[in-house]
Amino acid sequence: MQIHVVQAGQTLYRLSQAYGVPIDDIASANELSPEQTLVIGQALVIPIVGRYYDVAPGDTLASIAAQFGSTAGRLASVNDIGQGTQPRVGTRLYIPPMPKRKAYVNAYLDSFGATPSAALTESARQAAPHLTYLAPSSFRVQRDGSLQPPPLGDLPGIAAKQRAAMMLAVTNLDGDQFSDELGHAILSDSSLQDTLIANIVKTAKDLDFRDVHFDLEHLYPGDREPYNRFLRKAAIPIHAAGLTMSTALAPKTSATQEGAWYSAHDYRAHGEIADFVVIMTYEWGYSGGPPMAVSPIGPVRTVLEYALTEMPAGKILMGQNLYGYDWTLPYVSGGPIAKALSPQAAIALARTRNAEILYDATAQAPYFTYWDDKVKEHRVWFEDARSIQAKFDLLKELKLRGISYWKLGLSFPQNWLLLEDNFDTVKLL
Repeated sequence: MQIHVVQAGQTLYRLSQAYGVPIDDIASANELSPEQTLVIGQALVIPIVGRYYDVAPGDTLASIAAQFGSTAGRLASVNDIGQGTQPRVGTRLYIPPMPKRKAYVNAYLDSFGATPSAALTESARQAAPHLTYLAPSSFRVQRDGSLQPPPLGDLPGIAAKQRAAMMLAVTNLDGDQFSDELGHAILSDSSLQDTLIANIVKTAKDLDFRDVHFDLEHLYPGDREPYNRFLRKAAIPIHAAGLTMSTALAPKTSATQEGAWYSAHDYRAHGEIADFVVIMTYEWGYSGGPPMAVSPIGPVRTVLEYALTEMPAGKILMGQNLYGYDWTLPYVSGGPIAKALSPQAAIALARTRNAEILYDATAQAPYFTYWDDKVKEHRVWFEDARSIQAKFDLLKELKLRGISYWKLGLSFPQNWLLLEDNFDTVKLL
């Protein structure tokens, strides 16, 4: 895939001519109507084999090759230039595709109501070919040790057809909030734990789930060691049943980091006990906070590099958001919360409001500003092909196990095309 950032005056027709790709193929890859106007700053994926690179000041064949995991000799050969030649600035080089590495891919699906909505079901159907795991969120722990399951509808059949294993995500959600009191009730009662673990294993076997995923959040700081003991206890019957066990971890930068979301999550212990972990590297920009990128690359890197001091890279799934937020300015703490929107909806909004999409090179994330009909200023941060490619590059650099998405149901077609372009998804079925 080629990532192309739209410049003023460019059209699908001109891009088709420039890359030798039919208009309909570009439109389909980006879920556009061929008649739609492109947005200045919009990142498109162009479906070609390999990609092109425009030589920038300071580039050498060796530095360009290193950037794309190739060699100077190979680039010189495919572009018919001398290996010792210094390419001129502005020269367009063809970068041939490199062998893909394997990656484990998970996606959560947050469903409500009696059955998953048609839109959520369709989102799962489209994503399933790219997934190792599909995780309906969530099986909620009850105070008697039973589980309240989410609506599953056609999800097991969709997953089975595409060889995606079902993940049984267990949470301490009470209503719409994670409950520290509920978590403590479970973690402080050995008999209740026995009941819960037995119910979890039975549910997983009855429904043909392959992984038990503990996502216990906002726990009391004093429940750090009880949570570790619970995981050690649960791992024995879970593994005996032929299942794997994973956990979700808040994005920490040190073992001593304090806070309701962090204190009880022990990276080293989870890295030892669990088969793998999902690190929730998103929500720096969140609905109740000030406008900023949801998963800026710098903080994401810092969290993952800390995690690597506590556990093997082969156990880490990097968390990734499939959404952005629209904030009303000026931001006021405690004021109106930002509205979540998909990357496709963000681009459509920029088109409607005639806003230019800009890109923050430090955060590695796109954003734009617009004015609404009430003359209120807005700031939108979201994800695009450039930002997701930056995360894929980080995943490969750090040699992580894979990636975990929160959450399905928000349209981001470029993500799935680039995921396929970068990795071979591990299939367990």
